[in-house]
This record gives sequence, structure tokens and C-alpha cells, in this order.
Amino acid sequence: MNSPVNAILKQLLTYDKTIVQPVYVQVAQQVVNAIQRGYLSKGTKLPGTRVLSQLLRVHRNTAVAIYDELASQGWVEIIANKGTFVLPPEEKTKRIKAGTEHLHEAYHYPKTAGFPFQESFHLSSSFRQTEAKYVVNDGKPDLRLHPTHQFSRWYSAAMKRKPLIQKWNRTTIVSSSSFKTQLCNYLNATRGFHIQPNNILNTRSTEMSLYIVAQLLIKQGDLVLVGQLSHYASNTIFQEAGATIRTIPVEDEGLDIDYIRKHFMKKRIRCIYVSSQRHYPTTKTLSAKRRLQLLDLAKEYGFAIIEDDYDYDFQFDGSAMLPMSTADTNGMVIYLGKIGQSLFPSFQSGFVVAPENLIAEAQNYLTLLDEQGDVIQEQMLSELIAEGEIYRLLKKNIVTYKRRRDVLCEILKSHFKDVIAFEKPTGGLAIWIQFVKEIPLVKLSNETEALDVFLPKTILYQDKDICAMRFGFGHLDEEELKIVVSRLKQAYDIIMG
Repeated sequence: MNSPVNAILKQLLTYDKTIVQPVYVQVAQQVVNAIQRGYLSKGTKLPGTRVLSQLLRVHRNTAVAIYDELASQGWVEIIANKGTFVLPPEEKTKRIKAGTEHLHEAYHYPKTAGFPFQESFHLSSSFRQTEAKYVVNDGKPDLRLHPTHQFSRWYSAAMKRKPLIQKWNRTTIVSSSSFKTQLCNYLNATRGFHIQPNNILNTRSTEMSLYIVAQLLIKQGDLVLVGQLSHYASNTIFQEAGATIRTIPVEDEGLDIDYIRKHFMKKRIRCIYVSSQRHYPTTKTLSAKRRLQLLDLAKEYGFAIIEDDYDYDFQFDGSAMLPMSTADTNGMVIYLGKIGQSLFPSFQSGFVVAPENLIAEAQNYLTLLDEQGDVIQEQMLSELIAEGEIYRLLKKNIVTYKRRRDVLCEILKSHFKDVIAFEKPTGGLAIWIQFVKEIPLVKLSNETEALDVFLPKTILYQDKDICAMRFGFGHLDEEELKIVVSRLKQAYDIIMG
């Protein structure tokens, strides 16, 4: 017990039984660290399991597990009737020796590539970090409403399903996955579709869905029409695919269809991107009349309609409008959606609904980008759909979001009165706020950040005709909304002097 090795181990090795990580793993990691730092050299004999258990005050089985863990990683060698010896893994590769002229640079990784490559202006990140306590986004759900313990249980149960290994090891697709079948049933029941699994492609996100669709549709110079003040992320995807983007006026009834007919010729438009429920960012809804007009125009002009239904799940007043895709008899609409927006982001899934031949080609692109997919996520989502949990969580959260929308509208009226103009949206997690008198919105953002409220530039819209912002409220509770609006008004007053 008084050997030098024992003294070193007694000084270096500790463990905490209150944390999730097993004791034998904690201790084994510390032994590895001691070997790496040179405290235990190659060939050092470690104490036997009985002595180690006494040294650490753990059960002897734990001591055995510690050595087994170290042996399995190659850090020690256990020799029967002799003991356990330190055996650091040998370095498998040798460093390439540098020339004498650049010896000091040999082992520093270069900062810049030594060859040219294509840089993309469109993909420059708009994300900016902030230390502000409160952040306003463009309309995202509140993760605090999601029951963490239930997700842990569901995910664990999905991992234990016996057919899961077969799905991971699949080499051919014999039949549609249970997730696609359940998703088709769900969409047919909730959104008025009449689709089969061969009409649907599930992806990691709506952005991935749109990227794949853009690769299928767009060639360099193709004309893509979007609503005025369209979604910046979607525009980025179209631009990277080589599209030429033109904007269409957005009125109270949504996209101005007559404008398209007057200003564009047949066979010249490749596709039109529309928001199914509420136009991003203005929240204007495309009326039923204009939906039918757009479908007829697509058939006449020969362009595709990309229908992004990003907030179908968040409908507060009345019923959500059925997707245009459900009334499409000519195969002109590609429908993009999300499933699981009441779950954590990592459990959500995007999907594409389209004619069978387009889905088959899109599947080839998806296989190239994401061959394996997330089998556990699909298993869990299919079970949650079948058991009705998706629908239950959604309905439960909608009550909270509707109350937050109503509270925000009242607070805005109280603090800003005639200073702003807005309409209470029938759904979605954001409100379109227009300032009656033009103000510098970037300066407003700077002033609010000084007051611990961050307004990212991606929610601010300003040109010679517009001074507005898309205020996302879903992630803020009622007290937080009061604080944020109060400080927003304080920043406004500072600017106005």
C-alpha cells in the first residue's frame, strides 16, 4: 500500500458517485490522463485489484472493471499471474520531417489554402452572438414548453426496438418505412392530402428539402419569383443554385397574381416560391381565390410552385387553409413542411410532398447527402404519430402560444399606441410591426442591445418604402414579453429624442 505507484494513484484518482458517469469510467479516464502526462511510464506495474479497491474504497468488481476498461482501450496489459502493466498505445504514424528552411513552420496548420476555391458571398453568415439577456427572433417555438423527461423516455424506447439494427444494416428497400407510412396517414388526416409513401421524402429540415428541390429544378440563370420581402434563407438557396430572383408585390390577399401575368412571359418562369399559410415576413395570407388563380397560371405558363408550409401547426383562430397541393391535379406543386415542431429541434423532421417521379429523383440527391438518415428519430416519430402524442403536444402548446400572442398585442397597443401599425395574425409565432414614422432600425437595435434586448438584423426590414420588423413571440413568456416591449419603447424614445 505504500509503494510509489500507489501514492501517485491515491493522489490523482477521485470520483463522484452523484453524477451519471459510472465510477469505473471516471477512474479509468484519470488513469489514462496520468499515463499521458507521464506520471505512469511504460511498463509500470499497477496495484492488484484488491489493493486498488482498498485504495479507492470501492468494491473489488469496480476495480476489475477499471482495469478491463483500460485494457480494452490498449492503455494497460493484463498478464495472468503476473499483474497489470502500463502499455501506452504506440504511435502508428511518424511525422514528416520538414525541410531545413521551414523547420519552424513544420507543425503549425496553415491558416489559408494554397489553392483557389469558389467563395460564396451569399452564404456569409448573418448570425451574430450577443450577451443580451433577451433575444427577439423571427418566430420560433419555446423549448421550455417541451417535457424533457418524456423525450428521453421516448428516445430510449426507440433505441431498444429490435428491428432497428435491421434498418441500419439495410442494403435494399423492400417496402416503405413505417415512418413514411405513419407520416402519410398523418398528413392525409390533418392536411387534406391523398398521398402514398412514394409521394413523400423525409429530410433533416425544411432547408435541406428546399436545397434538394432547388438542385432538381434550377439551372444557371433560371427565373425564380418570390414575394416582396421574402425569406432570406430561401433566397440564399435559390441564388446558390444559380437562379435569377424577381420579386412580386404582396397585398392583403397575398401575392399579386395579375402582376405576374402582366410582367412575365410564358415558359420564362422556372418556379414561384410561396408561403402556404402566412407570407414571410409580413404574415399576409394568400386567399383561396388567388390560390386557384396561381394554380391555373402555373399550368398555363408551365412553372412549378414551391409551397412552403413552415407554420401550419400554429393556427389559433379558425382553421388553417388546406395546402394548394391538395387541389393540384396537374402536378405543378412541390409542398414543403415540418413535423414535430412541438418537439426539440433535433427531433423535428422536414418533408417534401410531390409527384412520384420527382420524389424518386429527389431521393437520389438525399442518398448522396444523407444516406443513413436518422433511424432512431424516424422510429420515435412514427410511434409518437401512431400514439397521438404529436397531436396532443401541439394542441397543448397552441393554447400557450395564443395567449402570448394576445398579451403581446395588448402590450404593443399600450406602449406604442399610434407609433406603430400591426394586425393580429390568425396564427404563426410572429407579428409584423410597421413604424408609422420612419426611424433608423439599426440604431434601434443598438439601443435595445444596450438595454439587454437583442434585435438581430435578420428581423429588421427597411428601405425607402418600408420601416418594419418581424417580432417573434413564441419563445418568450408573458413576463418576458412585457420586459422586452417596455425596453423596446425605451429605446424608441431615446432615438426620437
